[in-house]
Amino acid sequence: MEVVMNAEGLVEVVLPGTVEPEGLQVRSGGAVPSPGPGQVVIKMEATGVSFAEQQMRRGRYYDQPPFPFVPGYDLVGTVAATGEGVAPATAGTRVAALVKVGGWASHVVVDAADVVEVPDGVGAAEAETLVINGITAWQMLHRKARVRAGQTVVVYGANGGVGSVLVQLAHAAGAKVIGTASTRHHAALREQGVTPVDYRAGDVAARIRELAPGGVDAVFDHVGGRGIVDSWRLLAPGGTLVSYGSASTRDDRGSKQWPVLKLLGRVWLWNALPNRRRAYFYNAWAGRSLAKNRFRARLRHDLTQVFAAFQRGDITARIAAQLPLTRVAEAVRLAESGTVAGKVVLTP
Repeated sequence: MEVVMNAEGLVEVVLPGTVEPEGLQVRSGGAVPSPGPGQVVIKMEATGVSFAEQQMRRGRYYDQPPFPFVPGYDLVGTVAATGEGVAPATAGTRVAALVKVGGWASHVVVDAADVVEVPDGVGAAEAETLVINGITAWQMLHRKARVRAGQTVVVYGANGGVGSVLVQLAHAAGAKVIGTASTRHHAALREQGVTPVDYRAGDVAARIRELAPGGVDAVFDHVGGRGIVDSWRLLAPGGTLVSYGSASTRDDRGSKQWPVLKLLGRVWLWNALPNRRRAYFYNAWAGRSLAKNRFRARLRHDLTQVFAAFQRGDITARIAAQLPLTRVAEAVRLAESGTVAGKVVLTP
């Protein structure tokens, strides 16, 4: 891994192309950016490795920018500088931001309207585990599936970053949870009240049907691929499928858009049929280009709800590991290993 060290200044991780984790470049010594009108500079305290970055380094994320670029889907930090038109009192506050790219850096410029204040008493690493994972879980559960008490839901990857938050929010809503995971995570899932299913042991859908012969009220599927049809067939009348990724195609070759387009096509077709079930392809960025103010208000509301749920004890911050930005290759390897529960967090 290339590490370029100069004078004090900006530190950032650059993804130069489709490389192994050791091919990520840590660069130091650049000028710390200045905020423009309506912007703030966040001094990063925690960012993390999401599934998006695992796809990006393979060139497989469906709308990633051209190489080279700085990855990093979200971050938490302190406002270090404010631009024209931003209240000076904002400086010094701890905030969270969803950025899609750019978060793996010591200082990040963000529109002030896009930051959400982190409540007092919530640590930076804790908050980081709840930004994209928490927003995704909250919006899928409450805005898409609208899960209610007494319902039964299936969470694929119940030990993962999004899955672990989904499990806890579903329980807080009064739902029963069936969760898929490898056997090493089953004991921990049972302690949380989840009925675990080994996703490596043959026909997962058949095992879930044994547990819920009448069908389930919601399925949250990040795997995609051919298995999405099984997820749809698991639904009871009135049930909702929320697809939010195509993990099964992470290591594929060819078009990165095609797996997503196929999923969207299936969703459109299923919703056109008179079958009393619904399907969604969840995208955290949906609506941003058409209605930016509404998107920002919804994001602020939902992340505030996630932080409140954390403060109530409804959800916990699952930190799989904390590593400094300079050890990003190790962090990516760990996140991709499938051996950890929760999120791998990067610190300055």
